[in-house]
This record gives sequence, C-alpha cells and structure tokens, in this order.
Amino acid sequence: MTMPLPVHRDPAPAPAAGSPAQVRHGLAARLSAEAFGSLFLVVAGLGVPLFSIPQSSPLPAALAAGLAVTAAMLAVGYVSGGHFNPAVTVGHAVAGRIRLADAAAYIGAQLVGGLLGALALFGILRTLPGIQDSRTAFDTVTAGFGEHSIIQAPLAAVLLLEVLGAAILVAVFIGTTKDKNNNNTSAAVAVGLAFAVLLQLGLSVGNAPFNPARATASAVFSSSWSLEQLWVFWVAPLVGAAIAGLVFRGFAEPAAASGLPAGDAGSNAGETAHDAGDAGSPEVRETAVPATAPAGSAVVTPEEPENRDEAREFFDGKRG
Repeated sequence: MTMPLPVHRDPAPAPAAGSPAQVRHGLAARLSAEAFGSLFLVVAGLGVPLFSIPQSSPLPAALAAGLAVTAAMLAVGYVSGGHFNPAVTVGHAVAGRIRLADAAAYIGAQLVGGLLGALALFGILRTLPGIQDSRTAFDTVTAGFGEHSIIQAPLAAVLLLEVLGAAILVAVFIGTTKDKNNNNTSAAVAVGLAFAVLLQLGLSVGNAPFNPARATASAVFSSSWSLEQLWVFWVAPLVGAAIAGLVFRGFAEPAAASGLPAGDAGSNAGETAHDAGDAGSPEVRETAVPATAPAGSAVVTPEEPENRDEAREFFDGKRG
C-alpha cells in the first residue's frame, strides 16, 4: 500500500488590491482604448508632416509616428492589446489570438478613432490663413500611387510594398507579444521602431501607411482621387497580415497537438510554478505524489483563475 507524500512549496503571494490580475476589461473599455490609440497615431502620423517645416523640423515624420505607436501601446496596450491597426487585428484573428466578433469590433473602433483624429487636423487646417485648400494640403500626406506618388511608383510596386511591410509589422507585433515574452516595454519599443522604419521606406513610394485605418482617415479629407485608390491600402496590408498570421498559426500547431498551450510545448509537467509561470499566467495546483514516484517529483496541473485578465492576455499573447 502506498502512502501519498505531501509536496511542499512556498505559497504564492496574493495579488495586491487593484492589481491587473484582478481586473478584466470589458469590450467597451477595449474598444475605447483602440479608438484612442488610433486617434493618437493619426494625429502624430499625419499632423507632424502636415505642420512641420522641413528645413527646421527636428523630428522626422516616420520616427514621430513610430514613437506614437510605442507611447500608445504603453499607455493603453494593457487594456486592449494595443493593435491600433486593422492589419494587426486581422493578423491576430488569422493566428487564432482574437475572436472574429471582437476583431470586427476592434476594426470599427480603429476607424472611428482614426477619422476623429483626421477631423481634428482638418479643422486646424481650416483655421490657418496660409492654407487656401485644406484638402490639397491633406493630399501631401495621403497614400497613393502613380501620379500621386513622389517617385511615380506604379500600382504593382505599392501593392508589393504594402503586403511586405504589413507582414513584417504583424510578425514583429505577434512575435514580441507571444507566449512568454512578457516585457511589455520591449514589445512596444520593437513595434514602434519597426513601424518607423517601414514608414520611412514607404514615404517616397506612396506615403504607404501599412495601416488601413490611417489610410482611410487621410483619404476622407483629401481630394477625390484618394478614395478611388483607397482599396489598395486595404487589400494589400490585410493580405500581408493574413500571411503573417498563418505563419504564426502554423508555428502554434505542434504545441496545440500535444495538448499544451501554444508556445509551452517545451515545458514539462514537473516544472515548478516559479520556473513555468509567467506574469498573468494561470495558477497551478500540485497533487499528492505516490510514494513509488521518484524523489522530488511533482504533478502540476493548470488551474483556471476565477478572474482572468483578458486584456493582458491579449497583450502578452496568451489569449487564443
């Protein structure tokens, strides 16, 4: 007859009152965060080139937009996941990291936020006595191809660049917020820098924004040609995002097949909570070990916490 041997470990400290582990942000809060972040990105990404004097501007427009992404992700990314871009949301949906209904709501919030930001900039332009035509001024920051590109880039070039850029951006986003990469600061910095580099690349090709919400916001307040070309800046980045999402979904399949959460296939059941657990990860429950088991072994099973922080799981890449 075997007698169960108790397994001793230090009890996990209870989360402090008001800590993120006790907060579950609802859909309304997440949509508000997405709208705010999208508004900020449009104000910075379009406002800096609109109101800057090239000869004396200390901050390039591409870098300003990248810093805005980083700031927005740090400010409200823990609430919604910090997408602020329909391409990023589609990439997450294809990768299985966000429900389709939530993804559609996210995209709607991003469009609303972007349009509000562009409306504010358009209103400022209307008050400036030196600006005769506000729509013509918006043309200078609106995505386009052919004669509306600085280097007269054809449709094929802009399509390829948008697909490639969106795929890279989504890959960086998912990669830096996936599984055990829980350093939100480094993720925000990586995404912001990647976005800045891509914007600098796409600037002369056709003001390529790699963000359908930003492209829509600028097109609405520009000349009529911008709406005619807008489809390119929706189709191409969403295709690139879907490609990146499919790649990451493929990476997650071996882990899913083994019955473990994505990214945890290499962990074993004998890991302690200190070694296997991450910030915001589910608590673990240890069971009694039979006397015949090797000394020091323990059976660890996951236990779902009562109050899941769904928003942080989005940001940390733990929500499928």
